[in-house]
Amino acid sequence: MRQEPGQGGWNRGRFAHTFAAIDLGTNNCRLLVAKAAVDGFEVIDAFSRPVRLGEHVAARGCLGDDAIARTIDALGVCASKIRRHNVSRARYIATEACRRAGNGRAFLEQVAERTGLTIELIGADEEARLAVAGCEKLIDSNVPRALLVDIGGGSTEVTWIAVTRRNGPCGNIARILDITSIPWGVVTLSEEVTHALPRDAPVPPEAYERMVDIIQDALRPFDRRHAISTQVGAGLVQMIGASGTVTTVAALHLGLKRYVRASVDGSVVPREAIHRVNSELSTRSVAQLVELGCIGPERADLAPAGGAILEAVCRLWPVERVVVADRSLREGVLLDLMRQADREADATR
Repeated sequence: MRQEPGQGGWNRGRFAHTFAAIDLGTNNCRLLVAKAAVDGFEVIDAFSRPVRLGEHVAARGCLGDDAIARTIDALGVCASKIRRHNVSRARYIATEACRRAGNGRAFLEQVAERTGLTIELIGADEEARLAVAGCEKLIDSNVPRALLVDIGGGSTEVTWIAVTRRNGPCGNIARILDITSIPWGVVTLSEEVTHALPRDAPVPPEAYERMVDIIQDALRPFDRRHAISTQVGAGLVQMIGASGTVTTVAALHLGLKRYVRASVDGSVVPREAIHRVNSELSTRSVAQLVELGCIGPERADLAPAGGAILEAVCRLWPVERVVVADRSLREGVLLDLMRQADREADATR
């Protein structure tokens, strides 16, 4: 969907368009609609719904009918919002659930027929690039290396980044050195370890530690390949956490009764606070986790696995603090679209 840019400075390039981005993940369907602003973009509409598209994919190898129905319903809402705002530049992406499912591509064809949305299935490398683009403003140019940890529903991506200070107002340069994508996210780890446990009792300590061990074992080859632990010990590494798990831990650390994005995004959580919050959550049953306003009924059964993943990451790489990003793929997509609009406007000037 493209519209020719106007001629005035504020009507050319990115300022000539309304943009939209959809991130269809294993657990959530998310939409942002935005217009360009001087310092980035202004969100004019948003939508997020837990659809659990990847439910049981690890065991069955395909997307289930109920999950497909929930997701198409949510994408129908997205399509209505996109039409209402006359979006002229857009990109819609799908990640791990559709990558893993045998019927993932057939599902995306069904989505196009039912909603009119053409959703692109991206690989792990592109997913990492977009995540870095979305979080780049949170990276500290004074620390030469960064770990971006994105805990998803069906996988967890860790990106190893070289950071270079750049003179002038444009901030720093974040260059991706390597990524790893492990097949464990809050949905897949829950299905592996906790799905059969009673909801009225906490996850047993041995089950929680098993989840931590699974994640650490999956990440150790990446750690050895780049000697990350050694560099963390030398104080050369910062960590940015981009996921619902990290934002929830931050909200609880801040004492929020209800989630407030403005308070959480860009906040800093000390390592000790992460361990404390995870420890407290691990002693609560799913029924008790439902009562926490920052978690609620839709994510309570996934919270123990999310806490275990974050705990494993922070044990393996004990940075002093984690910077919290309530931003990721959608923001990266929007920034990409805006840069593309600017390039095309410059080429026609």
